[in-house]
Amino acid sequence: MNISLFSTGHCKQLEALSIRGGRWGNISFPGIFAMIEHPELGLILFDTGYSEQFYEATRRFPYRLYRWITPVSIRHERSAAQHVKAAGFSPSEVRMVFISHFHADHICGLNDFPNAEFICSRAGYQSIKPLKGFAAVKRAFLPELIPSGFEARVRWIEDAQVVALHASFAPFKNGFDLLGDGKLIALELSGHALHQFGVIMQDESENHILLGADACWSARAVKENRLPHPLAFLVFDHAKQYKETFSRLVELNRLNPELPMLFTHCEEAWRMCGSRLDPTEGDR
Repeated sequence: MNISLFSTGHCKQLEALSIRGGRWGNISFPGIFAMIEHPELGLILFDTGYSEQFYEATRRFPYRLYRWITPVSIRHERSAAQHVKAAGFSPSEVRMVFISHFHADHICGLNDFPNAEFICSRAGYQSIKPLKGFAAVKRAFLPELIPSGFEARVRWIEDAQVVALHASFAPFKNGFDLLGDGKLIALELSGHALHQFGVIMQDESENHILLGADACWSARAVKENRLPHPLAFLVFDHAKQYKETFSRLVELNRLNPELPMLFTHCEEAWRMCGSRLDPTEGDR
C-alpha cells in the first residue's frame, strides 16, 4: 500500500503546552490527514483535517468559541477533497474514511466524500452524538460537521476481528483487523479523546507505519519521553488514559525504534506532507 500525508491548515498554540519544557511561545499545529492507496479496495483516508466547513460550523455562538480559542488558518491550504483531486482522484472515488476521533480538526471534510464508508469507534461516536452547545465545544466537537445519514454509512471498529499483535508492538497486545487482510489494524489510543484510535498500516512485506492521530502532539515528545504541560491535561477527555497511552508509545519506541510514528499535529509529519511514504523504506 502507498501512503501520503497532506496538510489542510494549522492552528496556533503554545509549544510549552505540547511538550514539557517547551517555549512559552506560539507554534503552528498542522492539521494533517493521510491518503492510503489500497491495491484492491482503492482510496482510504485517515481523518480529513480542516476545510472551509470549519468556518461555517463556527459561525454561531457558542460554537464560535472554538474558533476564538484555537485560531485556525486554512485560507491558503487545500482541503482533503482538493488534495484528493490534485492526486488525480475524484472525492466520489474515496471508498473509506477512518475517523480517529471526533474533534473538529479531524472531521471537517467528511461531507466532501459522498460515497465513502466511515470507520470509527462506536463508543467514541456515542460519547459525542448527543452533545450540543457548550458541552460540544468543551469536547472540541462541532455537530454540524457530521453528515446526514452518518449511521447508515458507518462501520464500527469494535465489530472488526480482534487480532493479536506481533511481539514487536509490545506493550500493545491486540488490535482490530479493519479490512480482514492485516493491512490496517486499528489500535486504541484513548485519552486525548475517549476511544480514540490510530492505525498500524502494513504492506505485503510486513513493514509498518503507525498513524497515531492525537495520542501525542509530536514524535519528539515520545522519543524524549516528555509529556505535555500539566495545563494541557485540562482539555483532554481522560488524563489518566492519556498518560497510560503515552507511556505505551514511549515503550513501543524503545523496543521498536525503527517504527515510524506519525501524529496529526507533529512538525516531523508536517515536513513529510506532499510526499509519498513507503513503509519498506523504514523510519525516515
